[in-house]
Amino acid sequence: MNRFVIADPDKCTGCYTCVAACVNVHEQVGLVAHPRLTVIHTAKVTMPVQCRNCDDAPCEKVCPVTAITFQDHAVQINESLCIGCKMCSLACPFGAITPFGTLPEGAGPVYGGLAQPMPSEAEPVHPILAWTSGQRTVAVKCDMCHFRPEGPECIRVCPTEALRLIDDAAINQSAMEKRARYSGMLAAVHSPGVQID
Repeated sequence: MNRFVIADPDKCTGCYTCVAACVNVHEQVGLVAHPRLTVIHTAKVTMPVQCRNCDDAPCEKVCPVTAITFQDHAVQINESLCIGCKMCSLACPFGAITPFGTLPEGAGPVYGGLAQPMPSEAEPVHPILAWTSGQRTVAVKCDMCHFRPEGPECIRVCPTEALRLIDDAAINQSAMEKRARYSGMLAAVHSPGVQID
């Protein structure tokens, strides 16, 4: 079974602690400093949404340079191999992959030996359509903080414990709890003189 992080919208306060921690922990290990999750707001709830690490990952199938692979029960992106084609972003059914661009350190476009200001977009556009001259774009998605033995940083820092890891152990625990509840309900139904409201 694939591993992924899921949020409980009843517990999430929309504090963005998970987003800040995600950026920080990835930047510390030299990966792109961009959040691997997106906080969604509706009229009633907020909650972070991130990659579900699909069994039959469409993003992996469309990557032309095999920068996306399945490792350690999760879909991983090798930022060094990514060419920024954005095909994975288009193929993702959850919108969990964000193209994000960075400039090489100290770099800027040079025309005729003179540094020129970079052209910018007239208005902000969706990341899939965005571009900046001289910028290298890579695909960014939840990687389960695979470089941390203690697991995803977003789960560790969430002040309301709204985030949790879904893996084999979590699924088995949930199944055991459901069976126990169901067995209790059956026992109550078959006991003489017991009424269930």
